[in-house]
Amino acid sequence: MARGDYGDLVFQDDQDYTRFLHLLAEACSRSGWRIHAYVLMPSHCHLLVETAEADVVAGIEWLQGSYSLYHNHRHHRLGRRFLDECKMVPVEGKGEIYSNGISTYIHLNPVRAKLVRMGQRRGLKGYRWSSYPCYVNRVDSHPAWLCTQQVLASLGLGLADAQQYEAYIEGRARQLGVR
Repeated sequence: MARGDYGDLVFQDDQDYTRFLHLLAEACSRSGWRIHAYVLMPSHCHLLVETAEADVVAGIEWLQGSYSLYHNHRHHRLGRRFLDECKMVPVEGKGEIYSNGISTYIHLNPVRAKLVRMGQRRGLKGYRWSSYPCYVNRVDSHPAWLCTQQVLASLGLGLADAQQYEAYIEGRARQLGVR
């Protein structure tokens, strides 16, 4: 998880979100990362990253630095966009249940922040800056660097089980009291 420096917005418009996702794709290509879930929020982002390398810091530094250079040039600003320290929680050895809990937390973030509401016509499925729509909409519509299989498998689901995953997330939202 990475927050904007001094509480600043990290993403100001669709172009900023799109550029970050483009840079995330490049970071995955450079570092061999596999992303299992992500959400970009106006003031922060969450990534569930799998990497073969024990040191994920170099990739995060490149991603944040590259995005900061882009953002500063585009918005005529100086300085960093993210706090010096991003929060990293190693998941190694904690199993699929733990990574599923993290992905659920990530996917429900726009609901908790009241950017969308569960049960609305498009609701969470319509939040474009999250991996959640890739889980519940067309299977072929997600980026190559997003790996949905592990999270789905942890629930006993396959790639074609979008409705069941949607029902699971809606059930978790009810249990957690977020709507």
